[in-house]
Amino acid sequence: MAHLNFAPPPPFNETTEKLRADVRAFLDRELVGMTPAERARSWSGRDVAFSRKMADRGWIGMTWPKKYGGHERSALERYVVLEEMLAAGAPVGAHWIADRQSGPSILKFGTEEQRQTIVPRIAKGECFFCIGMSEPNSGSDLAATRTRAKKVDGGFLVNGQKIWTSGAHVSHYMILFCRTDTTGEDRHAGVSQFIVDMKTPGIVIRPIVDLSGEHHFNEVFFEDVFIPEGALLGQLGDGWKQVTNELSFERSGPDRFLSTFTLLVETLNALGPDANERAAIALGRVTSHLMVLRRMSRSVAGMLQRGEDPAVQASVVKELGTTLEQEIPEIVRMLVDAEPDYGADNPLVAVLAHNMMHAPSFSLRGGTREILRGIIARGLGLR
Repeated sequence: MAHLNFAPPPPFNETTEKLRADVRAFLDRELVGMTPAERARSWSGRDVAFSRKMADRGWIGMTWPKKYGGHERSALERYVVLEEMLAAGAPVGAHWIADRQSGPSILKFGTEEQRQTIVPRIAKGECFFCIGMSEPNSGSDLAATRTRAKKVDGGFLVNGQKIWTSGAHVSHYMILFCRTDTTGEDRHAGVSQFIVDMKTPGIVIRPIVDLSGEHHFNEVFFEDVFIPEGALLGQLGDGWKQVTNELSFERSGPDRFLSTFTLLVETLNALGPDANERAAIALGRVTSHLMVLRRMSRSVAGMLQRGEDPAVQASVVKELGTTLEQEIPEIVRMLVDAEPDYGADNPLVAVLAHNMMHAPSFSLRGGTREILRGIIARGLGLR
């Protein structure tokens, strides 16, 4: 029978546990006054000042080389910071994408000029990125991208549209995935990535307001947008290899199973130590799943640090993690006598409302369930 190996996660040590204590002390000070409903935003919460305070402590670009503003710390140390931030509901959304995947992609595939001019600014909490992958009518099928970058004198002319682009309206750059060659039959060939300044003339950003009235997503239109040759990330035509590497960072972190952690905490607070047997069994099951996902996610972090390509393992973490995230609000609704209400004074009810409204997106962002299961099936040799 086909199987998939997860390497043992990096071991805990005194250094990481001291770091964990430092992060918790920092959060105790900085998050005073934040309501549970505000903490429930998790990694979509945005606070530029908070991001810069994290940067001042060396908690952005932690594993990156010091010559580019990083701190050359271990993947496990970075993981400790991430999970403590998410568990506390810290507003890390401003720098999240740049730290999680844009910076590592530039370090791996970028030119020396790109590394020197952009990466240190990310590490200082001064430069934020968005992701130019998804397009209308293509779902998570990145190979179906129709946005086109045509070679012209001195650079490229881009035309097309991206959608569900989180933070495009407040980002300095986008890593754009688009087609640069339409002559071949291989859908995975002829695609490239570019680092695009979001102030470039011809870029039009239109907001997408979600059901809760919040504005995170955007449509981004490219209308004869000229980008210089120096904006090319990596090699022309190598976009597919690069984007799959980038998605390993996006799909494997603790953000893929801690988005509803505040709801779990508020449920435990509401039920108290005298919760009935039904609640104890349900919450025990959720907790056990969280522990398994945490171990798997930390394993992938170690694989990434060793330079391995854990695309399949990352897809497993994302698929199982978002499934659990979507289950938690439904489990809570069965355990508490309350209906979700954004305006409620009861913190559990307000947090439940937030998660109920956002849960459908959990299995969409970062790749739909169907796409992920296809990746996993191929990795197991089942298709």
